Amino acid sequence: MSEPASISTGIASRYATAVYELAKEAGDVKGLESDIASLTSAMADSADFNALINSPLYSRDEQRGAVAAIAKKAKLTKVMANTLSLMADKRRLFVVPHLVQTLRDIIAEDKGEVTADVTSAKALTKAQSDKLAKTLKARMGKDVTINASVDESLIGGLIVKVGSKMIDTSISSKLSSLQNAMKEVG
Repeated sequence: MSEPASISTGIASRYATAVYELAKEAGDVKGLESDIASLTSAMADSADFNALINSPLYSRDEQRGAVAAIAKKAKLTKVMANTLSLMADKRRLFVVPHLVQTLRDIIAEDKGEVTADVTSAKALTKAQSDKLAKTLKARMGKDVTINASVDESLIGGLIVKVGSKMIDTSISSKLSSLQNAMKEVG
């Protein structure tokens, strides 16, 4: 891991632990999960939000004001709104993506769940997703939440990542292996 990424992860980890403990004390972990979904959506959909959290050109006051407006509009919990405001004051908004991921991991671990990142050539149906989750639960011994994405370059099949384990059954991977085998034959 590069140094800046590990610094961001360390900062995010401290904020995430504090936010989670405060939300748990207040009995509002569900609200925190809603905040995570809202922030994930904002990062995925809004170039302006990404510019706000990543650009050093915005002053503390501009960031604080924008974060307050976003928190109000997105109906974020008081804990998350205050945390984002504090991060703006400390010029730490650049760690928001790491914060969201770390919070997601902490909540999943507390619930005894595991997240599987699944990449497929086309979108999985509800039945396929449920069957995959059931199969992974049997193998992992924990409830599995599927984080699905689509990559048409896979041609077919799946790439499943759970923790440090990866299963690649994509056709593009098999074609690549075949191509390498044919090169070796010569």
